Amino acid sequence: MKKLINDVSAVVPDMLEGLVALNPQLLLLQGGTIVVRADAEAVAARGEVALISGGGSGHEPAHGGYVGQGMLSAAVAGEVFTSPSTDAVLDAIRAVAGPAGVLLIVKNYTGDRFNFGLAAEIARAEGIPVDMVIVADDVALTASGDHAGRRGLAGTVLVHKIAGAAAARGLPLAAVAKLAREAAASLGTMGVALTACTVPAAGKPGFELADREIEWGLGIHGEPGVARGALEPANAIVGKLLAKIAGDLALRPGERVALLVNNLGGTPSSELSVVAGAALRELDRRGIKVERAWAGTFLSALEMAGVSLTLLRVDDERLSLLDAVAQTSAWPTLSGHVAQVSVRAAPAAPPRASGATLAREATLRRVINAVCACLLEAESKLTEMDQRVGDGDLGISLARGARAVLQELDTYASETTPGAVLRSISATLRRVVGGTSGPLYAVMLLRAAAALEQSGETSAKQWATAFSAGVDALMELGGAKPGDRTMIDALKPAADALQNALAQSAPPQTALQVAVDVASEGASRTASMHPRRGRSSYVGERALGHVDPGAHAVALWLAAIHGALTG
Repeated sequence: MKKLINDVSAVVPDMLEGLVALNPQLLLLQGGTIVVRADAEAVAARGEVALISGGGSGHEPAHGGYVGQGMLSAAVAGEVFTSPSTDAVLDAIRAVAGPAGVLLIVKNYTGDRFNFGLAAEIARAEGIPVDMVIVADDVALTASGDHAGRRGLAGTVLVHKIAGAAAARGLPLAAVAKLAREAAASLGTMGVALTACTVPAAGKPGFELADREIEWGLGIHGEPGVARGALEPANAIVGKLLAKIAGDLALRPGERVALLVNNLGGTPSSELSVVAGAALRELDRRGIKVERAWAGTFLSALEMAGVSLTLLRVDDERLSLLDAVAQTSAWPTLSGHVAQVSVRAAPAAPPRASGATLAREATLRRVINAVCACLLEAESKLTEMDQRVGDGDLGISLARGARAVLQELDTYASETTPGAVLRSISATLRRVVGGTSGPLYAVMLLRAAAALEQSGETSAKQWATAFSAGVDALMELGGAKPGDRTMIDALKPAADALQNALAQSAPPQTALQVAVDVASEGASRTASMHPRRGRSSYVGERALGHVDPGAHAVALWLAAIHGALTG
């Protein structure tokens, strides 16, 4: 188990101390497991209902992240995935209660219901008005069945928001509780996990999934779901989740909803955006109007990779409560309004040089095809090499560029204007290849094109001069030199060897073979070089013994050029 903690027994107080230290509007009650609004007494004195939620920790930012103006007055944190004690809940009630009373918002788990419920009974006996709302939004479980009841999931956060806005308006306890119950009854949530999570005290995952397996309908405490299946594309997963939720809520075309796309803890923002886009498209296909939508980490299950989707039926009143101002560390600052995706055309590129398109039989076209085929074939090998010493994207990036060049090849200028062809390839690469490879190859081709156009010749010697000019441009932009363990260790020796061989009257094919051999030797030598530039410089000595993938790629495509010209 690898976790950034100090001691398993101190995870919760350490976590809450950090949360409160970064939020001056919060404070901790003695004991360190109850977060309250710093102005809770003033809020109670002006007659607002206090809201308390909580439960086991491990669901961050819930629930401490929702303490603040317009949402919760206090959050009670138990140990990870363990309900807080009755006395802790009672302490929170006493700390924030005023004449208007307290509403407890509780997720439907046995421990939470028992401890919050008993604390409410004791508080009432002390004369504090207390009501309790149970949230059970998990549609993966049948509403009635042989289980402890539907679990409370991420939809609970929307109940916090609605009840908090109602309380901030000064509504009485009964009215706030009614709005919260109605919202809870209008919720549906279902999740899917790609991995399990590890409870610090347990030290190992709660279940195991194979590489291509996912868990449907799981809870938020690391427990398995209702079914296990094969990994599917995001669109298919989203479609199944929404079909279950919409069916459970009996949503019909034309109805209005709010959508919550919730990260279970270990899902990248990029994947959340993919899921959000898929969900909006699916709901539109069903004729359901999404009035508000948010994507983010709202109620997690530690580091579990996966998502849950929540739908909440809305009307104008409920929307106004969702739109009300809230100032907490976790509620999103975005309004939740959904926009039509606007795609504007990119500025037009300058007109290409006139002339016939590159002939299908042309030598230059044959060379370009050979280089692209070589990079496509080497994609997995280059990726594997780059994973050892870099970020693992070189093979993918070069293959992406090769595919784009092949797709646009018929639009390039004719062989009689090779400089224009190189300019076109440069434009393609800088548009589609990111990272460092795209601009480096683009500038090399651009400078080589300029050298060809300046001379007006296409002899072997002029191609060699253009090649050297391109390598010089690449060195200027990237800052690398021979010996730094980069693609330069293959490019620069090859460019020099090509020019030298031609200067000594070697036949072009022979000179090119010399350049290929020198590039391969240069690439091989990088395995013993300490990296000073490029992606390998970040791993230092760990790169030793591994050939630089960028240099290896140079040797490959130079060999492909030689093969195309001599075959």
